[in-house]
Amino acid sequence: MLLTPIEIKDSILMALSSLRANKLRTGLTILGVMIGVSSVIGLASIIGGLDGAMEIEIDTLGSNAIYITKFPFDVDYDKLTEDERNRPPITSGEAEAIIENCPTVDGVSPQNYYFKRGGNEVKYKNRKASRAYVMGTWPDYLRVNNSSVEAGHFLTDNDERFRIMVCVLGHEVANALFEDEDPIGKEIRVNSSKFTVVGVLEKRESNFDTDDENRYVMLPLSVFEKIYHWEEELFLVARARSYEEIDQAKEEIISTLRVYRKVPFNKENNFALSTQDTFKEFIGEITKYIYIAMIVITSVGLMVGGIGVMNIMLVSVTERTREIGVRKAIGAKRSNILLQFLTEAMTLSCTGGVIGVLFGIALGMIVNALLDFPLSISVFWVVIGFGVAVSVGLVSGIYPAMKAARLDPIEALRYE
Repeated sequence: MLLTPIEIKDSILMALSSLRANKLRTGLTILGVMIGVSSVIGLASIIGGLDGAMEIEIDTLGSNAIYITKFPFDVDYDKLTEDERNRPPITSGEAEAIIENCPTVDGVSPQNYYFKRGGNEVKYKNRKASRAYVMGTWPDYLRVNNSSVEAGHFLTDNDERFRIMVCVLGHEVANALFEDEDPIGKEIRVNSSKFTVVGVLEKRESNFDTDDENRYVMLPLSVFEKIYHWEEELFLVARARSYEEIDQAKEEIISTLRVYRKVPFNKENNFALSTQDTFKEFIGEITKYIYIAMIVITSVGLMVGGIGVMNIMLVSVTERTREIGVRKAIGAKRSNILLQFLTEAMTLSCTGGVIGVLFGIALGMIVNALLDFPLSISVFWVVIGFGVAVSVGLVSGIYPAMKAARLDPIEALRYE
C-alpha cells in the first residue's frame, strides 16, 4: 500500500528532524552528494563556457575562410608515410593559380613566418618590442582574415611588386615601440633590415592568449622571401565569395591545386583544406572527451555520497529499531516502513542535490566570469545532476529500508 501525502509529509519532517539531531553525520552525508552534483553542473558550465569562447574565437576567422596547408592542422607527424613526408611545400605559386582559376574565390593571402632563436629583434631608437613575429603576406590579408587597420594603411600591390621596404605593425608592437609618437613614417629595424612603418593594425581581442596578430611585423611577401629566402613553407588563406559558396570554392581549389602540383589521378591530395567548420568539429571532439572525463570524476563523488546515504540510513534503522517495532505492533505494514525509510533517504539526497545545484551554478558563473568565458548554464546538466542525486537516495536507501521493513516486531520491541 502506498503512503498517503500526509504520511510522506511526516516522513520528510522525520528525516529533517534526524538531520538536525545528527548535524555532523548528516552534514557529511549531504556534503558527499553536494560535491558530486555541484561538480557535474559546475564542470559542465565551465566546459560550455570554454566551448562558447572557442566558437567565438573561431568565428573571428570568418565563416567563408579556407585554409590551405601542406598537412592537416591536427596531423600526427610520427605517423606520416614516406610519400606524405615528401610533399612539396605550399608556395605563392599556388595562390596565383587559385586567383586565376577559381571564380568563387575573391581573395587569397599567402602567409609565411620567420622565428629567430632568442626572438626577433624589433627596435626603434632605444625601444624594443619583445615576442614579435615577422611575417610576409599579400595585400589581401585584411579582407581574407577579417582584420582592419587602426592607423595609416596596409601593404599595397606596389609594395609587393617593387619589393618596397615597408611594414605594418601589430597593435602590441606599435605600443611597445611608439609610446606617445605617431608610428606612421618612422623607420624601425627588424633584425638586420630597416623598414618604414606605413600602418598599424587594430587590436584583436582573445580569451586564449592567441592574439598573435597584435605582435606581428608584416612585410610584403616578396620582401620577406628576399630576406628570409630559406623559409619556403607557407600556408594560404582563401576567401570564398560567400558562406553558401564555400563548398564550390573548395572543389575549385582542389581541382586547381591537383593540376598545379601535378597530383596523379590515382593519388590522394598532397595538401589539406580546413574551414571554420573543421575547427569547430575538432573542438567538439575535444570537449566530448572532456565531458567523459567529467562524468568519470564526478561519479566518484556521487558514489561517495551514495555510500554516505546508505550508511546513515543503516545507522538510523539500528537506532530506531524499537520505534519500528512499535509501529508494526499498532498495524504498520511492511510497505509503510519501506516507503518511510526510502522517503527519508531521498530527502537526504535531495537536500544535498538542491545545495549542489545552487553551488554548481554559482561555481560555473564565477569561473566563467574570471576566465572571461561566455556564461553557460546547461539546463540539461542541472536536471541530470539533480536526477542523479534523487536516484542515489533511492538506490542507497533500498537496502536499509528493506532491512527495516523485515524486522520482526517482537524482536524489535525487545531491542535496547
